[in-house]
Amino acid sequence: MFENLSDRLERSFKILKGEGKITEINVAETLKDVRRALLDADVNFKVAKTFTDTVKQKALGMNVLTAIKPGQLMVKIVHDELAELMGGEAVPLKIEGRPSVILMSGLQGSGKTTFSGKLANMLKTKQHKKPMLVACDVYRPAAIEQLKVVGQTVDVPVYSEDGNKNVVEIATRGIQEAKAKGCDVVIIDTAGRLAVDEEMMTEIATLKEAIQPQETLFVVDSMTGQDAVNTAKEFNDRLDFDGVVLTKLDGDTRGGAALSIRTVVTKPIKFIGTGEKMEAIDVFHPSRMADRILGMGDVVSLVERAQEQYDEEEARRLQKKIAKNKFDFNDFYGQIQQIKKMGNLKDLASMIPGVGKQLKDVDIDDNAFKNIEAIIQSMTPKERTNPEILNQSRRMRIAKGSGTNIQEVNRLIKQFDQTRKMMRMVTGSGMRNMMGAMKNMKGR
Repeated sequence: MFENLSDRLERSFKILKGEGKITEINVAETLKDVRRALLDADVNFKVAKTFTDTVKQKALGMNVLTAIKPGQLMVKIVHDELAELMGGEAVPLKIEGRPSVILMSGLQGSGKTTFSGKLANMLKTKQHKKPMLVACDVYRPAAIEQLKVVGQTVDVPVYSEDGNKNVVEIATRGIQEAKAKGCDVVIIDTAGRLAVDEEMMTEIATLKEAIQPQETLFVVDSMTGQDAVNTAKEFNDRLDFDGVVLTKLDGDTRGGAALSIRTVVTKPIKFIGTGEKMEAIDVFHPSRMADRILGMGDVVSLVERAQEQYDEEEARRLQKKIAKNKFDFNDFYGQIQQIKKMGNLKDLASMIPGVGKQLKDVDIDDNAFKNIEAIIQSMTPKERTNPEILNQSRRMRIAKGSGTNIQEVNRLIKQFDQTRKMMRMVTGSGMRNMMGAMKNMKGR
C-alpha cells in the first residue's frame, strides 16, 4: 500500500537535502516531483494541483528554524497537508437508536458482504454490541448464502427471505426481527452492479428513504483507483451517504482513491479493509495514514492491535509460568494465535518505522507460521507440556507427523529454548538475579 508513492515522495524531498534555506526555486522543483508522484499514484489532477499549491504557499511563508533543515520542514508540511487532504481527524460511526441501522452501498465486487461481516465482528468484539446482518442482495447468485456463511464465521445472526425480491419489505422486517431479538445494530447488505445504473440507484435510494438509516456507508475497492472516486461521486449525488469504506488496501494499490475521495465527495473515509480475515478492519486515521505514506510507520495502530489481543489474566498466568521456567509449547502456540489475529504480517511490519521500506520487495507469507503450528500439533500433550523430554526419536516422529524435516524440528526447539530463557530474564525474579550478578562482578 502506497509503496511507490512513498518512494517517489522520499526522492522529491532529497532535492532540499543539504539546502541552507527554502527558496521559491528549490520548493518549486521539489513540488513538481511531488505533484508527479501524486498523479502517478492515481490522485485526481485537481486535488494534486490544489495540494501542491497549498504546500508551496505554506513552505514559502515559513522561516526555517536553526534546529530544522529545509527538507525536514517540507516533510512536516507535506505530512500535515496529507492528513488534512484525507479528512484531518477520524470520524466515528454513528450508533444511535435501538436498533441503529447501517446501510451498505457500492458496486458489485467492492467487498460489501465481507465488510458487513467485519463491521459486525468489530462492533460485537470491541464495542460489545449485538449486531444482526440483513440480506438485501436479492440478485447476485449465492449472495444470501455468502452472507449467512459470513454471519456464521463471526457468530452474528442473519435475517433473509428466500424468494422475496422486495428489498424494502426484507429490510423493514429484518429491523423488526432485530428489535424482537434484542439486537442493537442492524447492518443491511445491498446489491451491487457491475456499473452504476438507474435501476440500482433507484432501488437503494427508495430503500434508504423507507428505513431512514443512521449511517449509509459507500464501500469502494481501492484498487480501482480514480474510477473509485468517480463512482463515489455518482453514488453520493443520489444517496448523500455518510462515509466511505476503502477495501483491499493490502493489495497492489497506488492509493489515489484514499487521497482523492475525501476532497471530491466531501465525505469522510471511516474504515479501511486490509485483508480477508474478519479482524482485518481498521478505523481510518488520516494522520496515521500520512505517517505511513511518508515512511514513518504507525506505531499507535500497532499498539492498539496488540492491546486488542491482550488478556490481562492470561498475561499474569504466563508471567508466573515464565518465572518458574514452566513456559511450554502450549503457551508458545497460544502466542502465535494472538499474533495471527492482529492481521496481515506485512501490514503489521509496515507499521514499524523504517521496516516497511526494507520489506518492500520481500514477500511475507501469511502462512509463515504453518510449519511451526504443524510441528507443535504433531507433539503429544505430554511433549508440549514437557519440552525437555524431546529426544532424537521423538523429534524424528514429530518431523514425519508434521510433514517437515528433522532440521526444522531441531531449529524450532532451539528457538523455543532461547525464547524461554530470554523471557525468564525479563521477569521480576530474573531481573533481580541479573542485577545481583552484576553487583557481584563489580565487587571483584
